Amino acid sequence: MDVKTLSLGDYQTNCYILTKGSACLVIDPGYESRRLTAALAGLEVQAVVLTHGHFDHVGAVRALAMEYDCPVYMGRGELSLPPMMSAGPLYYTNLLDEGEVTIGDFSLRVLATPGHSPGSVCLLIEDCLFSGDTLFAGSCGRTDFPGSDPRAMAESLRRLAGLEKDYTVYPGHGEASTLEEEKKYNPYLR
Repeated sequence: MDVKTLSLGDYQTNCYILTKGSACLVIDPGYESRRLTAALAGLEVQAVVLTHGHFDHVGAVRALAMEYDCPVYMGRGELSLPPMMSAGPLYYTNLLDEGEVTIGDFSLRVLATPGHSPGSVCLLIEDCLFSGDTLFAGSCGRTDFPGSDPRAMAESLRRLAGLEKDYTVYPGHGEASTLEEEKKYNPYLR
């Protein structure tokens, strides 16, 4: 599996394009749908998956779903996300629950990691952890937004720290890292 990162919009949200041959999965399609569509040229978009529903992560969702006639997955807990945080009603076709799921050519393990938002999820795909705004290199997501919960975030971070395997961590903003590095140096995982 190949992973391409695009940093999109004013908040430099990381959008990830996962490919296996021409099959493609898009994670967190921020804004700039034209730039994203150009990057997807020649690929078969099988689905869009959201780590959470904040506006900076979902800006191009509807445009992609219409352009590629593909499903959009998000964590079930995001149904309680305050609309002000998503800049209006969230667009989705399928809800994700904790556990294993196959989407097109991709097998995912969904981890419910509430805290930054009520339905934040992290996605384990092969040796990759797509952490959204739960875990960043050297930091973690904010918990002072409507719908955030500091106690739930602390529990979610403990859960990630408890993962035994090392993963490449692909966060919602900033540089990639590894879970091993974060366990050593990130104060929120110690």
